[in-house]
Amino acid sequence: MLSVIACNVLEAEVRHWGAGLAHIGEFVFMPQGLHNEPVRLQRELQAAIDRAEANPAVDAIALVYGLCSRGVENLRHPRCPLVIARAHDCVTLFLGDKDRYANYLKAHPGTYWYSPGWIKSHAPPGPDRTAQLRRDYTEKFGADEADYLMEMEAQWIANYNRAAYVGLGVGETEKDQAYTRRCAACLGWDYDEVRGDPTLLRALLAGEWDAQRFLVVPPGHVIRLTADDDIIRAEPESAAP
Repeated sequence: MLSVIACNVLEAEVRHWGAGLAHIGEFVFMPQGLHNEPVRLQRELQAAIDRAEANPAVDAIALVYGLCSRGVENLRHPRCPLVIARAHDCVTLFLGDKDRYANYLKAHPGTYWYSPGWIKSHAPPGPDRTAQLRRDYTEKFGADEADYLMEMEAQWIANYNRAAYVGLGVGETEKDQAYTRRCAACLGWDYDEVRGDPTLLRALLAGEWDAQRFLVVPPGHVIRLTADDDIIRAEPESAAP
C-alpha cells in the first residue's frame, strides 16, 4: 500500500489524479508554506513518515514535494522506500518536467508562479497581500515599524517581474486567472498563462518510477542535494550529518 504525503497546494490535483488507484491507501496533506521554514518542514514530514511506517499495511511512501528549500533532506524511513520527483519545488510537478521548468526560468528568470492551490492557500504578491500585511504589521508593531517591514517586503518582490499562472485542469477558474492578471498589473509585472502537464504527478501516484524522473530512496538511506541535473541523490543514513 502506498502512503502519499503532499503539500496542500496540490491537494485538489493529487486527489483527482490519485482517485481510483487501488494501491494508494492514504493521502496526507501538509500545510502550505512549510518550505519557508525548512527545519519545520523536515520535522513535520518526519512525523508524517513515522506515522506511515507505523502502519504495517504501508509498504512505500510517495512525497509530493520537490527539494523545497532542502526541507526533504535527511528524512529517516527505516522500513519503507521513499519516492520523490527530481524537482527543486512543486512547479516542476505542475509543468510535468524539470527541464521544461529550467528552460522557462532561463528565459524568464523573474517569474513568480500562481496556481489554484497557491491562490487558495496563501496571499501571493498583489494588492490583497499588501493590504493584509500592512494591517497585520500595523496592529502588531505600530505604523512606523509597519512602514519599515513593508519596505523589506518590497525589496524581495522587486526580484520578480512576471506572474505566471499554471494549472492542471483541476479546480481552475477564470476567477483565478483574472486574479493573477490583477496582481501582475498592480505590481507592474508581465503576465503569462502556462499550460500545465499532469504527466509527472500521475506517474508518481501510479508507481511509474523511472530513475530519470524520480528518486527511489531505499530504507536506511536519506535524500541529499546534488550539484548536477539529477537534483537529488540517496545516501546511506550513516553518511548524513
